[in-house]
Amino acid sequence: MIPVPSGVRIWIATGHTDMRRGMRSLALQVQQSFGRDPYAGDLYIFRGRRGDLCKIIWHDGVGMSLYAKRLERGKYIWPSAVDGVIAISPSQMACMLEAIDWRNPQATWRPTLAG
Repeated sequence: MIPVPSGVRIWIATGHTDMRRGMRSLALQVQQSFGRDPYAGDLYIFRGRRGDLCKIIWHDGVGMSLYAKRLERGKYIWPSAVDGVIAISPSQMACMLEAIDWRNPQATWRPTLAG
C-alpha cells in the first residue's frame, strides 16, 4: 500500500482512462481536464477500461511517481460521478485498492472459534 502523508488529498478520476498513456499524459490530464496542479503533492488515481487496472500518480516534491496495480480477479469499485474527479479519504483508497467496496465496507470473514 502507498503510505499517504498527512495533509495529502486523494483524487479519483471518474470513468475510465486509456492506460496506454504514460505518467506525463496522466499528469497532463490532471492539469487540463481537472484543472488541478499535478505537482502539488496530491494523489491522482485512474482506472482502466476493463476495471481491473488502476494507476496512481503522485509528486512528492522531488519527483513524480507512478504506481500501478492489476487485480487478478474482479474489478475496482469506481464512482459514477461525471464531474471528472472527486476526493476520497486514505481509508477509502486502501479499501478500493484491495477490491473492497469502499462505499460500504463489510467484513467478509469472521472467526468461529476463540481459541
